[in-house]
Amino acid sequence: MKTTVKAAAKINLHLDIVSTLPNGYHSLFMIMQSVGLYDTVTVEKAPKGIEITCSAPEIPTDKTNIAFKACKAFFEATGIRGGAKIHIEKHIPHAAGLAGGSADGAAVIAALNRIYETKLTDFELCRVGIKVGADVPFCLTGGTRLSQDIGGVLSPLPPIGEMLIVLAKPECSVSTKEAYQAFEKCEYVRHPNNAAVLHAAANSNFGGICKNACNVFEQFVEVAERVEIKRIMREHNSLMCLMSGSGPTVFGVFDNEADALACAGELRQPIGEVYVCRTVTEGLSLD
Repeated sequence: MKTTVKAAAKINLHLDIVSTLPNGYHSLFMIMQSVGLYDTVTVEKAPKGIEITCSAPEIPTDKTNIAFKACKAFFEATGIRGGAKIHIEKHIPHAAGLAGGSADGAAVIAALNRIYETKLTDFELCRVGIKVGADVPFCLTGGTRLSQDIGGVLSPLPPIGEMLIVLAKPECSVSTKEAYQAFEKCEYVRHPNNAAVLHAAANSNFGGICKNACNVFEQFVEVAERVEIKRIMREHNSLMCLMSGSGPTVFGVFDNEADALACAGELRQPIGEVYVCRTVTEGLSLD
């Protein structure tokens, strides 16, 4: 039996690091949004073992791949003695702050739940996912959500509506681990008004989100092109522009297609890796 899953990228409309927990993890306050840039993950039942192939040669296909970890976590959680063959067709940039690896892991968990007919609830799937990565529970559910703690506490929010998203990914990559280490070394961090952002999001006030949202990683993660990318996005009437996750990708939100396409066209000259997509209401789409 085989299942194919389209796994959506995410952006962070808002991101604050609230505290460092006793176990060394970080408590987060994030408003997350699924966008229509997809990896395609095909999962096939196998008698035993986990085999991964990927269209992108730079992506490891061993036990360090999140898809491998997700498969292992699923079998451990369900007690199933089985295996899987997994193929990942990559379109979401790697190490870009767009949760490409987490989306693949979420796709594997959802596919195995169908293939092995385990009928796990969304809550149970997310319990498996949080063992694999902080963004995996959101990628399993998707849409527009408040994410708290280490990513396992999710609350649905009203959809922000169909917006156009321009994603600009500089050539550099950012290590999430190193980004959090930079936070720990930072002597002073300006924290945003999380209550104001949440109130705006809960009341479908996108203007209020734009006014109050920020990404605290921008204070201590250096991305040389970020200022120029934002300048171009603002010149083309973006409603908001921020770095996503720990970066380096910068996104702009547009309500006018002509503005979005013009922005993307100008960004392709200095940046190169630029995508135009739309907000979507689901993280995964199973065939």
